[in-house]
Amino acid sequence: MRDIILLVLRAILFDLNGVLVDDEPLHLELFRKVLAEEEISLSEGEYFERYLGRDDKRCFFDVLRAEGRRCDDALLMRLLTRKASYYQERVRAEGFPFFPGALELIRAAAEKSVTLGVVSNALRREIQAALRQPALEPLFKVVVAAEDVNEAKPDPEGYLRALSDLNSVPPLPIRLYHPHEVLAVEDSPIGLEAAGAAGLVTLGVAHTYPPEELAAADLVVADLGEICLDRLQQQLAEVSRS
Repeated sequence: MRDIILLVLRAILFDLNGVLVDDEPLHLELFRKVLAEEEISLSEGEYFERYLGRDDKRCFFDVLRAEGRRCDDALLMRLLTRKASYYQERVRAEGFPFFPGALELIRAAAEKSVTLGVVSNALRREIQAALRQPALEPLFKVVVAAEDVNEAKPDPEGYLRALSDLNSVPPLPIRLYHPHEVLAVEDSPIGLEAAGAAGLVTLGVAHTYPPEELAAADLVVADLGEICLDRLQQQLAEVSRS
């Protein structure tokens, strides 16, 4: 485990899918639906083994390439648009399924004046729609979505962009946010890799992967319901001293 120095927890950056919103089964269903329309099959095992955690564009690109199919920008845009449309139809009808403890953690952090953000490979409209449903959007200062970066996770670009926005987007902080004061909450190895490469403190949540696959995190919990902010601060301080 890398050395960390956590002086105080001033900001939390959440991944969306697999951390706050439990919609991975829906994404799998819609990937399979869109690909089936192109006469390509994608099994559940293949998705979770090869493509889980990737942004939609990279997932479609890699599946098409694996099938020996052309993967030009026009085709990718059609697939992305179709999947996004199906996703919006479903969540408008059924709402977003938040993980137990997610809403409570967000509101508790906001009450303690911890600045909040989302860094996700999801599209901005999907992130905004999810946060709008339980009236969470005003609590978040920073949102970095798939279309805001050139490289998706595991590249650290999204987290570096979020750290910059924490310091430059009004209202401006009294003092700058430093990476060791910002916690990234992720459910996947590639997300933890991205956050760690940006120098952030990391919390792995074993919603999607078993804890042993999240060993790169500074701290791992089984689910968000385990988290008490005061205890979290203490645990991270203990890790930084070990």
